[in-house]
Amino acid sequence: MTDKAYVLFEESQRNRGMDLNVLKEKLTALAIELPSWGFGDSGTRFKVFRDQEAARTPFEKVEDAAEVHRLTGLCPAVAIHIPWDKTDSYLQLRNHAENLGVAIGAVNPNLFQDDDYKLGSVTHADARIRRKATDHLLECVDIAKLTGSQDLSLWFADGTNYPGQGDIRARKAWMLECLSEMYKALPSDKRMLIEYKFFEPAFYHTDLADWGMAFNLANKLGPQAEVLVDTGHHPQGTNVEHIVAYLIDECRLGGFHFNSRKYADDDLIVGAMNPYELFLIFYQIIQASLDANPAIRQTVGNIAYMIDQSHNIEPKIEAAIRSVLNVQVQYAKALLIDHAEVKAAQEAGDVLRAEAAVRAAFEFDVAPWLQVIREEQGLPADPVTAYRQGDYAKRAAGRVNK
Repeated sequence: MTDKAYVLFEESQRNRGMDLNVLKEKLTALAIELPSWGFGDSGTRFKVFRDQEAARTPFEKVEDAAEVHRLTGLCPAVAIHIPWDKTDSYLQLRNHAENLGVAIGAVNPNLFQDDDYKLGSVTHADARIRRKATDHLLECVDIAKLTGSQDLSLWFADGTNYPGQGDIRARKAWMLECLSEMYKALPSDKRMLIEYKFFEPAFYHTDLADWGMAFNLANKLGPQAEVLVDTGHHPQGTNVEHIVAYLIDECRLGGFHFNSRKYADDDLIVGAMNPYELFLIFYQIIQASLDANPAIRQTVGNIAYMIDQSHNIEPKIEAAIRSVLNVQVQYAKALLIDHAEVKAAQEAGDVLRAEAAVRAAFEFDVAPWLQVIREEQGLPADPVTAYRQGDYAKRAAGRVNK
């Protein structure tokens, strides 16, 4: 059945003038970074439900990430969060990862769980606390040097809940001051990816509330500072793919944190709520990869695709597998867009023809294609089933007793 489905898929794409070999090269180059915190016990603000298979140490988190990569071939790196993943030897952690076939990815500073940061970290009114926060950022730069990480992923919970609680313009200046010091410490091969969030935990104002504020800050800092788009951090109805296209055109899109949300949080599996949005994001990225401007193509080529999810009721490893497969599916569909057809419709002012050309790719069943590609790579045709039938979960649960 699968063979027949693939033959029909292949024939349909050739009839549309698609070169499946070129598309396959692009698809197999897709790399998605996993989050270490997705494998440990974590949850909502209400409760953490303990999972006997959850990793307890950064070394175990790396092992779980390596298992996801072994089954999917999509995840060659795992991001770490400091101090959640603090260890006596980052070189040992790096070697452990590399021995398992993965690398240490982005380093994520934590500036939201220390009691000192109750009223802010880099934007706190107390200079001592701002110094403490800046020193932590500098510590993470040093960690990135040891782990070989390219990116430092920055999110700040800084903000206020009530009018008058803080001096908004002073806080803006303090953030630039602290991040400028971090920027100066960056080696030439590393980037700062600046994330934004319009609310939570701050309700009145958030110091980095939207992509424009992050974009402005990145411009002030320099070319090694770029914007990170978290797909769950926008008001309802936001056109995220528009933001993506704008940042690409300004050569300031550095990466993504992929996840999904229904209303106001962002820890559901990516693509679970609005897969069309994820597809349309990739549409903008793939279209930009064909641009005549080499700076645009370079920007697109350097985008870091990362998962940012804390699984609360889902099994950790299976949730990670499903997440990266969802990304792969929408990326594969976006590769099938006939850009010449879309452009011709745009130039003719044919609105519905243009929309239909985009939607046609979204409606293709790419499962047979992806299954064949996995088999060609020596991977399980169905990674989720392979994980469920394997013994890794049992071995992971046994770590508790060691």
